Amino acid sequence: MSLADRLIQELDRGLRTVAAANVSARPFPDEGVEETVRDPAARRHAAALMRVNHAGEIAAQALYHGQALTARNPDVRRQMLDAARDETDHLAWCERRVKELDSRTSLLAPVWYAASFAIGAMAGLSGDRTSLGFVEETEKQVVEHLDSHLHELPPGDQRSRRIVAQMKADEDRHAGDARNRGAVGLPRPIRELMRRTARVMTRTAYRI
Repeated sequence: MSLADRLIQELDRGLRTVAAANVSARPFPDEGVEETVRDPAARRHAAALMRVNHAGEIAAQALYHGQALTARNPDVRRQMLDAARDETDHLAWCERRVKELDSRTSLLAPVWYAASFAIGAMAGLSGDRTSLGFVEETEKQVVEHLDSHLHELPPGDQRSRRIVAQMKADEDRHAGDARNRGAVGLPRPIRELMRRTARVMTRTAYRI
């Protein structure tokens, strides 16, 4: 495809990620688990946490799409797109759970997608091994984030916990895949900047 064709394809992917109902290719992890969160305050908190997770998956989709666009090696490009498909499942799971808890996803989804796509494209331009290092570090930080949510969710909310636990396993696998393909470790200032940026996004998405 020409560059123009690829850019149009990426625009289509972005619109579908942000505006369309995402469909999971895998069974929902919480299927068959009874709803137990009844307290209004607990439901609001659980919904906010799952909204944060949904926003994170919007960003993950964009990162992988941006990195795939600028990847040099076709195998690396394919790995990025394969990982993005897992993130589509996560989007569908989080979106349904947020709605079950009588809430909504982040109103800033287009912002999360556009900013993350630009970051992903720049990471890809820095070279495939550095881009893989960016994947590994991103997913390591996401695993930490999801682990904190497993502690913060209402104790009886097994539906949300099942989803978060499966997402955590998938993200850990993505980090391992990137490491096995030759990911280069990122400098400490870059890792810290990534952590601070993610913190801003999560705090904002919790409310908006």
